[in-house]
Amino acid sequence: MAELRVTYDKTANAAYVHLTDPQVRTRSSRMYPCDPVQVGGMINLDFDRKGRLIGIEVLAANSKLPEYLLESSERLDDDGV
Repeated sequence: MAELRVTYDKTANAAYVHLTDPQVRTRSSRMYPCDPVQVGGMINLDFDRKGRLIGIEVLAANSKLPEYLLESSERLDDDGV
């Protein structure tokens, strides 16, 4: 089973679910925002130049993602060091 890389910035309350090979740097060429009214927070889908989904950004992450996922994520804020 592939490992899923998740980064989390508690200060910004933002998480990013990486859907690419961690050894390969992939750049987003298009972002599709999901309707914040319907989901109660902003969720952005990032796609590469070939139209493949490469990542999911979740704002208001502590209300949208399971606690265990945020606790085990790679921390990007000062509290995670």
